[in-house]
Amino acid sequence: MKKLLVVLLALVLMMPICALAQEQTTAKPKEFMVYTDKNARDNHYIPSGWMGDYGDVKLNDQSMDNPYSGTTCIQFIYTAKKSQDKGWAGIYWQNPANNWGSKKDGFDLTGMTKLTFWARGAKGGEVIQKFMVGGIKGLYPDSASVEVGPIELTDTWKQYTINLAGKDLAYINGGFGWVTNADLCPEGASFYLDDIKFEADTTMKPETKKQENVPFYVFADRGSTTNHFIPSGYMGDYGDIKLDNASKEDPYLGDTCIKIIYTGKVTQGARWAGIYWQNPANNWGAVDTGYDLSKATKLTFWARGAKGGERIEEFKVGGIMGEFSDSDTAAIGPVVLNKEWTQYTIDLKGKDMSYIIGGFCWTTNIDVNPEGASFYLDEIKYE
Repeated sequence: MKKLLVVLLALVLMMPICALAQEQTTAKPKEFMVYTDKNARDNHYIPSGWMGDYGDVKLNDQSMDNPYSGTTCIQFIYTAKKSQDKGWAGIYWQNPANNWGSKKDGFDLTGMTKLTFWARGAKGGEVIQKFMVGGIKGLYPDSASVEVGPIELTDTWKQYTINLAGKDLAYINGGFGWVTNADLCPEGASFYLDDIKFEADTTMKPETKKQENVPFYVFADRGSTTNHFIPSGYMGDYGDIKLDNASKEDPYLGDTCIKIIYTGKVTQGARWAGIYWQNPANNWGAVDTGYDLSKATKLTFWARGAKGGERIEEFKVGGIMGEFSDSDTAAIGPVVLNKEWTQYTIDLKGKDMSYIIGGFCWTTNIDVNPEGASFYLDEIKYE
């Protein structure tokens, strides 16, 4: 009987120890690596999701050119030659390779509160439009989409953080990614990444959506880090439009302006054409990335016609619909352009500017420009 009591007592005393051991073995890791070194066992995801002008990108995932840690880092060379005529390029790290949401193989990263990575430019001054986590759609979409940028790199290693606190990370197939474009990097860019990892940092707090300060630029100058929104939303007879974001033909201010040529050839049979500046590129309301521009009371821009007399039917702010729609819209027009630079204003007083993905827009048509039209834009900004 005494032996039985001793055994029972020993079992009772061991229970907390066993429970602790079980808790330790089932505890989630504090880190989840995307890349540490070439062929490292704890690497996850594959840089397989090449996007945009994929022919403009070269990748070397075993570069020995001054890695931040270990023996290798990742080198990217972006030429900005517009090989696929997109004007932008980027790469997603996916699981498995080339999974755009067609396979159910995302990782459950619940408990991770941030992604950190180290980056440097080959020369310094290279601008990356955005770095992102999640955001892949498809049959099995990512449970979250978070991005930061634009980021101007230095020529020395610097750590950057994507705050994931409060985000649903139960299913992440697009573990990491970057995008940049020819406007931000007109001469191309070479840059390096190292030590990309998810971390469980309990001190991280969820970010609240902030009101953007004004002035808030749509376009200041080609390659300016103050630029926001991308002229990606081609509409109507999109084949009739040629856009040059780096025209040096008498800019109103700075080194460059935007030149737009509308041929009026009715390429798509619509008899009208236009462009939306969007965030991110090609976002027709499917991605939750609107800016809070509540502090703005107007949008101003400068415009001129190549000859004078060119008629733009509408200049507009907001108005994009979809799952994540713009909160409001405002417009002016029709506007008959002068040959000299003239400033125009879209009044935003009384408008709900709390969520804007369509930052700026213009439209015109063949009926009012039977010979087509060439015109210029500069200094587009919210004030």
